Amino acid sequence: MIIERRTAVLAILSAFLLAPIAAAGADQPPGIVLILADDLGYGHLGAYGQEKIATPNLDRLAAEGMRFTQAYAGSHVCQPSRSVLMTGLHTGHTPVRANDVNQLLLPHDVTVAELLQDAGYATGAFGKWGLGYEGTTGHPNRQGFDEFFGQLLQVHAHFYYPYWVWHNEKRRPLPGNEDGGRKQYVQDEMHARALDFIRRHHEKPFFAYLPYIIPHVELVVPEESERPYRGKFPKRAILDTRPGYIGAEDGYATVAGMISRLDAQVGEVMALLEELGVADNTLVIFSSDNGAQSGGKDAGWTAMTDFFRGNGDLRGYKGQFYEGGIRVPLIVRWPGRVEPGSTSDHVCAFWDILPTLAEVAGARPPENIDGLSLVPTLTGSGEQPEHEYLYWEYARGGGLTRAIRRGPWKAIQNRPGGEVELYNLKHDPSETTDVSAKHPDRVERLIQQMNDAHRPPHDYPPTGPRTGIADYVR
Repeated sequence: MIIERRTAVLAILSAFLLAPIAAAGADQPPGIVLILADDLGYGHLGAYGQEKIATPNLDRLAAEGMRFTQAYAGSHVCQPSRSVLMTGLHTGHTPVRANDVNQLLLPHDVTVAELLQDAGYATGAFGKWGLGYEGTTGHPNRQGFDEFFGQLLQVHAHFYYPYWVWHNEKRRPLPGNEDGGRKQYVQDEMHARALDFIRRHHEKPFFAYLPYIIPHVELVVPEESERPYRGKFPKRAILDTRPGYIGAEDGYATVAGMISRLDAQVGEVMALLEELGVADNTLVIFSSDNGAQSGGKDAGWTAMTDFFRGNGDLRGYKGQFYEGGIRVPLIVRWPGRVEPGSTSDHVCAFWDILPTLAEVAGARPPENIDGLSLVPTLTGSGEQPEHEYLYWEYARGGGLTRAIRRGPWKAIQNRPGGEVELYNLKHDPSETTDVSAKHPDRVERLIQQMNDAHRPPHDYPPTGPRTGIADYVR
């Protein structure tokens, strides 16, 4: 079925004689680097107002490219957000709609990696996957990636010193972490493999997807990253009571060090592109999978987000459909195409990434997606299509929590069947005042639109055994 689908895509490409939009100015289509942080909030970067954590490389990326101010993740939590990113379908009908290991991509699902692979790109993913584990149809090697190095299960990506990591469909041991050792920080291992992939494939079109795991808990980072922040902030322990999880005795310094380490690794990616002579023909996108941490199992996580104003002035946290849970940083650098130092308030979301990259590569996206290409906004050429609405949902307690944005209006239903709140983001971006009582007709229309946006989920086939935490870490 996969072969048939790819053959069909190739036939369409040939029929339309699609040419990459950058071909006129380059010898080959542009390389693409998509970097995704994990639980990095809208306000965690200097380019978005951060004052306590140093992020010079990401700030430079913004200075050399375009910074979006109204970009949204695919969901308020990790797994469905990544499904939206890969498929171009919002959570009303994306294949994976919850943090649930039994939900995964199926053979008929089409990912951005498959489109780029069929367009002649070398494709690699390095980091957290979350859309199918070993032996399933959702494995990245079965969804368009030539190479994968990282953590398949979402829960495995909570740990920074595991015993092993996946390389394609085989385990690669990390012997420095055996017997309680902490010598191989898995984020560094995945980053090194990503750099190696770019180095090996830079002479042809390549797609490097880097879904890095920083700054998701557990809170731990090598000493050299934490040291510059020690003593600068109040010392507060942010511990984790779950078995096997590492906590931080100096939590604020730890999370600042984690974000600065992520920033340094983004800088290393950019330096490598310069070294290889491909920086001017590479599209680099940076974002985060959802907003910054909420309380979870330890209230210190919320304090950590609030101390750094990780979600800026936005209300809410990861796991909520308020702006703080779903609005994310989005930075795009594309020399010769994107104006340096530009800012866009275009309202966009993760489901726009697939059609954007498809247009860049000269591929044709599936017809049923929700995304709209951002190329007109990026290049300043042509008319940018606008979304009629943006929609999110998440199943809880036998029903749906959900949200919709239409123009400046945003409706949120925090409990299945519960009251619907209404905010005008133009006048109230921090969602401080619920105006639903003043606009009952508008609320009813938005409820109907949310109903229309939902489709029944996949029937997922039974899945086999998967590797548990006890075999993976401490």
